[in-house]
Amino acid sequence: MDPVRLTRELIDIESITGNEGEVGNYLHGFLSKLGYSTQKMPVEDVRHNVYATLGERPDLIFSTHMDTVPPFIPSSEDAENIYGRGSCDAKGIIAAQIAAAETLRHKNLKIGMLFLVGEERDSQGAKEANLHAPGSRFLINGEPTENKIGRASKGTLRVQLTANGRMAHSAYPHLGDSAIEKMVEALHRLLQMPLPDNPEIGPTTFNIGLIEGGRAPNVIPDFARAQLLYRLVGPTDKLRKDIQEAVKDLAVAEFALEIPYVKLRTVDGIPEMIAAFTTDIPALTNWGEPVLLGPGSIHVAHTDGEFISKRDLTEAVGLYVSVAEKLLSS
Repeated sequence: MDPVRLTRELIDIESITGNEGEVGNYLHGFLSKLGYSTQKMPVEDVRHNVYATLGERPDLIFSTHMDTVPPFIPSSEDAENIYGRGSCDAKGIIAAQIAAAETLRHKNLKIGMLFLVGEERDSQGAKEANLHAPGSRFLINGEPTENKIGRASKGTLRVQLTANGRMAHSAYPHLGDSAIEKMVEALHRLLQMPLPDNPEIGPTTFNIGLIEGGRAPNVIPDFARAQLLYRLVGPTDKLRKDIQEAVKDLAVAEFALEIPYVKLRTVDGIPEMIAAFTTDIPALTNWGEPVLLGPGSIHVAHTDGEFISKRDLTEAVGLYVSVAEKLLSS
């Protein structure tokens, strides 16, 4: 099989999170034609994970996600790179993993593949898959790590801040109570708040992703809302308390989602990296000891110029084969 061609075929199937049905059907048919025992693992009515084996319980699973962030960008290529939405995150990785599995099957190794929905939003596909794990020894999860092996992956804490006030005519601000002014002060306090640091992983980071509120320029605003995201390097008990203490009397903090940070297995001879992003790994605890590895750079993922180099894609196939063999011989 040709990983470059497969990557482009996958990119050209729009699969923004929530709309992975068509790409799942394509992969199910593609893997079935290659002779794998392939199953659709339902997640919702029109969405499903794809699980493929050689008919027996696998010792090692290759896994990554089928969904992408918006907007859809069709594929193109030049002599060096493949472009388009999902080229490195993570449709090129799917192609590299299938090519590696094709090599390993001829070495009589028990290999499986698991391609998931919903990673870019809430890991819903991974959570469902974790209820149906076959008992494999190892999981190689693919994300854009520049063909380096992840020593750890930061976690995620999503926070919603809500501030309430009282509407009034803007000519008489003393008659109202500005929710936006409360929100501004609450966010200022959070920006000034010291955050946890892990000597092995690095610092916790903080992003104010969305802000909304108010009615009109001439109305004192009665509500304001902000969506925040922390990248985690450890437990969150103290961080949660610090956030609530910082915004008290100004806003209410609700913790919408937490994905823990994880330390990961490495393999001798493979350069290492720290993933500042989160993955499906924390939701796949029943699928074997995890390894994080994949071609492409996270720095171009989620951008309008997303790409994967053909060289990295080809190297990833051999790297996946080598790492799988080392893990299974351990």
